[in-house]
Amino acid sequence: MSRNNLFTPISIGNVKIKNRTAMAPMGAFGLVDSEGCFTQRGIDYYVERAKGDVGLIITSLTKVENELDKIKTGLIPCISQNPAKFGMTSAELVERCNSYGTKVFLQLSLGFGRSGAPAILDAPPVSASAIPNYWDPETTCRELTTEEVETLVEKTGEAAAIAKHAGYDGVEIHAMHEGYLLDQFTLSIFNRRTDKYGGDLRGRLRLPIEIVQEIKKKAGQDFPVVLRYSIKSCIKDWRQGGLPGEDYQEKGRTVEEGLKAAKILQEAGYDAFDADAGTYDAWYWAHPPLYQSDGCYLEFSEQLKEVVNVPVIVAGKMGNPEVAGKALDNDQADIIGLGRPLLTDPEWPKKVMNNDEESIRPCIGCHVGCLGRGFDGKPLCCAVNPAVGRERYYKIEPTTSPKKIMIIGGGVAGMEAARIAHLRGHNVTLYEKSEELGGNIIPGAIPDFKYEDKRLLEWYKHEINKLDIDVVLNSEVTEELINEEDPEAIIVATGSEVAKLDVPGIEKEHVLTAVELLNDVEKAGQNVVMIGGGLVGCETALYLARKGKNVTVVEMMDDILSKGKPVPHMNREMLIDLMNYYNIEVMTNNCLLEVTDEGAVLINNHYNKTSIKADTIGIASGFNSEQDLYEKLYAARSDVYMVGDAQEPSNIMDAIWSANEVALNI
Repeated sequence: MSRNNLFTPISIGNVKIKNRTAMAPMGAFGLVDSEGCFTQRGIDYYVERAKGDVGLIITSLTKVENELDKIKTGLIPCISQNPAKFGMTSAELVERCNSYGTKVFLQLSLGFGRSGAPAILDAPPVSASAIPNYWDPETTCRELTTEEVETLVEKTGEAAAIAKHAGYDGVEIHAMHEGYLLDQFTLSIFNRRTDKYGGDLRGRLRLPIEIVQEIKKKAGQDFPVVLRYSIKSCIKDWRQGGLPGEDYQEKGRTVEEGLKAAKILQEAGYDAFDADAGTYDAWYWAHPPLYQSDGCYLEFSEQLKEVVNVPVIVAGKMGNPEVAGKALDNDQADIIGLGRPLLTDPEWPKKVMNNDEESIRPCIGCHVGCLGRGFDGKPLCCAVNPAVGRERYYKIEPTTSPKKIMIIGGGVAGMEAARIAHLRGHNVTLYEKSEELGGNIIPGAIPDFKYEDKRLLEWYKHEINKLDIDVVLNSEVTEELINEEDPEAIIVATGSEVAKLDVPGIEKEHVLTAVELLNDVEKAGQNVVMIGGGLVGCETALYLARKGKNVTVVEMMDDILSKGKPVPHMNREMLIDLMNYYNIEVMTNNCLLEVTDEGAVLINNHYNKTSIKADTIGIASGFNSEQDLYEKLYAARSDVYMVGDAQEPSNIMDAIWSANEVALNI
């Protein structure tokens, strides 16, 4: 990789950007007030990324109006609710970011259209045509009139003028991508109009063309306008995406049409393309989860670069500096878009510049702390960086009264607690009963599609080593050791163990836990029955299937991936599609009744029994917290805290967040 390429300037229109990194636009859920204006938390959130040396910030989608495509107020920015106040809060945001040499473009959105989730809508959905709502196909969107579409064009021009007055360096149009309202006009599968905004490709492109022309008219010809642009829709069918490498007929925008449209749009006046792929129907392309490969859009952006002569920004799991640098070297992009990588580590650009890539905290592709929270009605944050969106309040401050702290358990919760407590100035010792730090992440990171979990584990080990935190391995903490060491505070992070099922035959040799299967896949026979269709069971099943095993998943609920913490939509859909692709059979409403020498006996919710042959029975029936030591200590002293899976078996986010919260406040 040529590191220098990442840190050479580039211009979008007449705006010079100091380097080739850009913060990709992400919805600022919970970072706005009831009038759609950025709060202090929102301002701090963007300034933190500017301090990390990113060249360009593209803000959250900001609605240009909220009467036609109407959503509940206070969820995301809206420039037209109170334009004067929006301009005032934006001025502070831009001025502070510009102080670090970072340019800021405001992303302007026409709205959601058929993609609007019922939970966020404040009126029936609208669209280019009378088509089904994505989330609730029983609901049909109202077709916007020609006059209403013209109003949207006018509102976008007015919004750009307000943005320019507030100090924004440019705007990005959201979105001829991801199947949002504007994209619904450009895609033939959604647009059935017979007026000037429908028909052939040029007719369907009339709306984005009129938008850029209106902006240039109202904000000036030299005011940069970028287009968020899906080169390929990846739609296999309505509400069904096509997997990478899968042979299917594209029903949305093909690459051929995407390249043809890009040339027309550049001619219309767009100054750059912010390129990606996917729609809500193929959401695991638009928001790539851990199952997607690094640089998953590069094959498309490389082709786009061949037909346009304005800058091309590309995101799509570009958080690996090696991948980012090579994309520039290979002329696959001009600017590297970093979305979630700048949530996990705002100093990504600075660390790459300083040859300190090992210190970059990686994104694990889970979506649990970012977009998943937005759709769950919670503020934007990050699973591995709890300070996102609350930078001012989660700042690591030195303690005024250093304490001797014993941390029991070297999983992710214990390591996070040790890291934060040490940074605050406490005297920390981390105890781990095994020979290695990592806990349940170690087996969980074994599948090749979980490599980002492995990167997170390596990051924690690197930070523990860099900070020279005292670590004692192969040491099971007892009450006697605690009395001997006499710590002033104890953080119990003893984690959890695989839950054991009490059924006949469970002790047989061909019964293995998911952890045992992950640690040694060679123990698995050719035919595997996985008991438990939660995230652990399904990911283990996928791992085994990719190793050539015949796998059946048995789940007691009505559906897989329905028990425990919600799995964000894009991750869930891609995992299910991959399971189908690898011919994993799923049996719901069934429980394990008995393990036999030939396989297993199942019983369904109607009490009907089924015998199934298998060489291996995998158990993924959940985890039980290890709380024995905590309960003994809590009864005797007041300086004991419990974090992570020891509290309740959950996910990486809950482990890190609970440890971070406690360690910040001891």
